[in-house]
Amino acid sequence: MQRRIRIAGIVQGVGFRPYVWHLANALQLAGWVRNDAAGVEVLAQGSSDQLDIFIQRLPREIPPLAQVRELTWVDAPAQASFSTFSIAESGAGDAATMIGHDTAVCPDCLAEMFDPADRRWRYAFINCTHCGPRYTLTRKLPYDRAQTSMARFPLCPDCAREYRDPANRRFHAEPTACPLCGPQLALSDARGNRLDDADPVGASLARLQSGQIVAIKGLGGFHLACDARNADAVQRLRERKTREEKPFAIMAANLVSIADWVEISPAEADLLQTPERPIVLLRKKPSADAMFPGLAPGLAWLGIMLPYTPLHWLLFHAAAGQPAGTTWLQRRQDLLLVMTSANPGGEPLVIDNAEAVERLGDIADALLLHDRDIVVRCDDSVVRVDAQDTPQFIRRARGYTPRAIRLPQCGPSVLALGGYLKNTVCVTRGDEAYLSQHIGGLDNPATCGMLMEVTQHLLDILQVRPTAVAHDLHPDFFSSRHAFELAERWGAPAIGVQHHHAHIAAVAAEHALVGPILGLALDGVGLGSNGAAWGGELLRVDGADCARLGHLSPIALPGGDKAAKEPWRMAAAVLFQIGRGDEIAPRFSRQPVARQLLHLLERGLNCPSTSSLGRWFDAAAGLLGAREVMAYEGQAAMLLEGLAAGQDAVTPMRDGYILTDDGRLDLFPLLARLADEKNAAFGASLFHATLANALADWTERAAHEQGLNRVVFGGGCFLNHILTRDLTRLLNQRGFSVFAARQAPPNDGGLSLGQAWVAIQQISRG
Repeated sequence: MQRRIRIAGIVQGVGFRPYVWHLANALQLAGWVRNDAAGVEVLAQGSSDQLDIFIQRLPREIPPLAQVRELTWVDAPAQASFSTFSIAESGAGDAATMIGHDTAVCPDCLAEMFDPADRRWRYAFINCTHCGPRYTLTRKLPYDRAQTSMARFPLCPDCAREYRDPANRRFHAEPTACPLCGPQLALSDARGNRLDDADPVGASLARLQSGQIVAIKGLGGFHLACDARNADAVQRLRERKTREEKPFAIMAANLVSIADWVEISPAEADLLQTPERPIVLLRKKPSADAMFPGLAPGLAWLGIMLPYTPLHWLLFHAAAGQPAGTTWLQRRQDLLLVMTSANPGGEPLVIDNAEAVERLGDIADALLLHDRDIVVRCDDSVVRVDAQDTPQFIRRARGYTPRAIRLPQCGPSVLALGGYLKNTVCVTRGDEAYLSQHIGGLDNPATCGMLMEVTQHLLDILQVRPTAVAHDLHPDFFSSRHAFELAERWGAPAIGVQHHHAHIAAVAAEHALVGPILGLALDGVGLGSNGAAWGGELLRVDGADCARLGHLSPIALPGGDKAAKEPWRMAAAVLFQIGRGDEIAPRFSRQPVARQLLHLLERGLNCPSTSSLGRWFDAAAGLLGAREVMAYEGQAAMLLEGLAAGQDAVTPMRDGYILTDDGRLDLFPLLARLADEKNAAFGASLFHATLANALADWTERAAHEQGLNRVVFGGGCFLNHILTRDLTRLLNQRGFSVFAARQAPPNDGGLSLGQAWVAIQQISRG
């Protein structure tokens, strides 16, 4: 018998064909396996029993980076007979496969890199079919070396032999290379002048250990690195990058090297060591702030990641004295490096060598470069583990992009262009949604350019032409304007999706929730369907339909958008609204315009209102003295969470909120209590506890009125660990099924996924 088999998923560039070849030969099958645009195709010849065993084992023993999404086959009597099993030339056809994501160096490659007898000893670009770059160096499908930035590096005879050998783990490993034929490192000064150093890694390490800042070229961009233990170096990095207080992440060689300063649960340890290698937020131990005073000031969490490129490992290897073998990998290492994205001014990551000199020359003291081009900008992913030991994205990028998110049903191809902050784009194909890497805030031309660049690249590698373009309702966002331009160019409809509807739809899409659900959308701001600023919403969502059931009581934004950056203004608004406006000037005497602000509030000038929970967090932080003016977005809420995290549980105020007959949740009684609280940490804990109970009561009432039992959490406020943990527990205790973001961030990084899903359902119903 002959069986023609088709496998779809992440099955190219991950060693899938050699795996099939090995399995077929082990089962004494004949035939062939080949790549094509739809995935992998197999023609297997053998007895019926042999073929059944082949099908059973095929999806179970796949290579570590492969993912089988679909496996189908048809049988037929043998026509042309085969005597052996071979790997055939790639076929053609329409693309239905996808490029794999970038992954950390595998153990086999590490063993070779640290073996003095191996020809790849200390080679900074070692990789195989089980590890290394994929997405960030690929220009288009099919995934062949000629379509990547490795095209300019012809293989030497030894590498070519490995590349052609199905029994070798580098068989068709497109980025494969060695010191003779592959990319090379170079160290330059801040002006781009190459430094004549035979060991760029050792020289870079010496600079880091002496307190210098080094820009290091990685997979999806550059990092700015310095010694995490050197407070002066960290402060210089902050000053040069104009990143006053935003937290930095640390790279450590292993878990034991950081265990004195952070708590690491088994789930967090597993996540840190996955091939995706995200930054993981870990709870600080009391010793952390003393050791690293400038890394994450005022926060309860510290971002940690482990090395994922050969170059990262070589820096730690040099610091350990260049030992032979891999036993040193498990030992405590003193070197701890700040590794922060090299994107000055909030612009996109630097990826080009000349661009690095131009944009990083005033920040870095030296640049550790190489001559392999980065095709796609892709930042580090940031993840935290929730109370259920489940990973939650804060930023989804390297290691996870372009992994598909399975949708509940097939639909037309849609492009969704996201929002304004934490922008991502999403392209759907069939029943899969491809969420782009983190792009960032669209407040500068360079990031807007990156949005267009990422959009075109996704469309190119997916080989789709969208039938519709989805966007946020806000007409002034660059993402919305670009959506209108593309829709007009393609003759396709532009579909506006309300911001908070998209938040809830994103979670519904990944959990395959069909039918009506209750959505609790809590964030900083999003344009409501009535033109007002929303952000604390109870929604009834049923596919493309969304109804607002309730919202937080409106709070004034004195000074408009400026209030979102200055918590003292929100605190002043609360004081005014509870009849204590005379306290504004003396309480906020450090703010020169405090007295004028009261006049604005009294006259209602430039004081639009918002229902945003994010602004209630800001008001609480301002009243408790945690922060008057923020250095970065979300800082006040993060500081408030940090204060509460260090407190024992407190009893919530049962009279701290009011559920009104028209569906509003009024938190003014709670804020009035905080206005008199002298202990900021206790006040922060009281705020979180009371807020969780208030939201649970509010949600329960609406759910009973609507006859709904499924509650979906969406919006950036659900990145607050304490709030999400407590609210989930309270709703579960009351018999509700709670769904939270897992495969995409709950914040605006997941908006494009929700927009795409709403648009698909709107088109499908006509």
